[in-house]
Amino acid sequence: MARGTFANIRLVNKLLNGEVGPKTIHIPTGEKLYVFDAATRYKASGQDTIVLAGAEYGSGSSRDWAAKGPMLLGVKAVIAKSFERIHRSNLVGMGIIPLCFKSSEDADTLGLTGHECYTIDLPSKISEIRPGQDVTVTTDNGKSFTCTVRFDTEVELAYFNHGGILPYVIRNLIKQ
Repeated sequence: MARGTFANIRLVNKLLNGEVGPKTIHIPTGEKLYVFDAATRYKASGQDTIVLAGAEYGSGSSRDWAAKGPMLLGVKAVIAKSFERIHRSNLVGMGIIPLCFKSSEDADTLGLTGHECYTIDLPSKISEIRPGQDVTVTTDNGKSFTCTVRFDTEVELAYFNHGGILPYVIRNLIKQ
């Protein structure tokens, strides 16, 4: 499942100048690798990863496994212009933070290349996060921009607090 993540030939990887297919650039080394192999390296080095995406991220793949793949690859957040409704919910269910660029902004207009390291200024306490609140995202080259956190309900915040819906359900069953 993880090896097939991001393998759709309709996906365009801007790190590879618009090339399609399941490859990417491993940022520290500059090597062109399969997404799975790059993700394995990032995970082994303790480096969290994010996805910079366009509009309607997740369209055509709203099944829950389409969100499991990024989770298995170590993706911690997706910053997109917009999300397909069910897929956004599935990302939350996998413990992935969905963030939306502000209107009229995207990776291109902000000059983001994907080679940056990102810090998402999310409150450390879940109780301080509110559905739809704005957060600041800062890059290692000094760029800063505002995104909206797309946890849309308190229940989604509870899922995220537990690392996803499955850990949430298991912990609640253990309590009973």
